[in-house]
Amino acid sequence: MVTIIRNFQDANKPQTNQMRLYIMSEEYNHIVRISGSDIDGQENLLQGLTRIKGVGLRLSRAIINRLEYDSSKRLGYLTDAEIKKIEKIVKDPVSSDFPGWYVNRPRDRMSGRMLHLTGSDLEFAHRNDIDRLRRIKSWRGVRHSLGLRVRGQHTRTTGRGGMAVGVSRKKL
Repeated sequence: MVTIIRNFQDANKPQTNQMRLYIMSEEYNHIVRISGSDIDGQENLLQGLTRIKGVGLRLSRAIINRLEYDSSKRLGYLTDAEIKKIEKIVKDPVSSDFPGWYVNRPRDRMSGRMLHLTGSDLEFAHRNDIDRLRRIKSWRGVRHSLGLRVRGQHTRTTGRGGMAVGVSRKKL
């Protein structure tokens, strides 16, 4: 960051009244790409990281604290090296000494490792999990395939799809 400060003084005014001109020449990116997500450069760091699918507010705050960045800094002012550090932690939080409960797939069925998926990988894994439940015809899989509530909610009166059915009135 280059900051140029010029003091303009008038001979008639005392020295305490100084007008400063700040010229800042920093590289600013209007759209920042982090972990496959395009994020507006005007967003602050804390909220901007939550725009990545698979990164919530808690993980975003933990990444910022680990890297000792200012959470109110705009994403557009991040350098490429800072973005690479963020991507590295988002990709594998466990290798960056985060606890195991920060990951969104603690025991992956295919690899058996702790994974943290983001973006389209997270959507793909979620869709595969639902397809596996349908294929083995578990109760949750059957409920998914019928389009009903899966987590034990009551369905007698709520969750009705389609048009509302009312009482027909007699014509006078």
